[in-house]
Amino acid sequence: MSEIPRGSCETHDGNLRHLRYVIDLPHPPVRVWAAVATPEGLPQWLCAADPLEPRLGGSVTLRWLNGDTVVSGTVTAWDPEYVAEYTVEPTHGRIRFHLEPSGGGGGSTVLRFTNEFRATRDEKLDVMAGWHDHFERLVRALDGDPTDWRTWTAERWQHLRDLYERDEAPWPKWEP
Repeated sequence: MSEIPRGSCETHDGNLRHLRYVIDLPHPPVRVWAAVATPEGLPQWLCAADPLEPRLGGSVTLRWLNGDTVVSGTVTAWDPEYVAEYTVEPTHGRIRFHLEPSGGGGGSTVLRFTNEFRATRDEKLDVMAGWHDHFERLVRALDGDPTDWRTWTAERWQHLRDLYERDEAPWPKWEP
């Protein structure tokens, strides 16, 4: 069972994908911000960020630690503790983390994530499974258990991809 709700994806203009996740995290926004918008926090669950110039128009290079993917681009939105958006090379497109305090109080955060990119159907499923896997890793990192990328395997990603693919079929539907 996954703590992460299933992501959604809309398709526009042929192959322009708009991927969305809304995730409730039992951690204060300042802690989630450090995880999604700093060179120290990102490698614990997603990728290395070097450089990451924390300002609108700043440079960013993201290097995934579970493979050889490296993408560069620009910080296209920056509102400290609320919005970090990176627009990188076309494969990954526009990646946006929007944080807001949860209405339930107690120092929790709602993460509204969007990713806009061009992709085939199969590539879309790959990306949805990848983000879902990374968000599971974010939860663990925020709980004090960062990812040890030396032990990463594609097994969980493949399971999630199979679920997203199955969800697009007429039957059976999503069962995490």
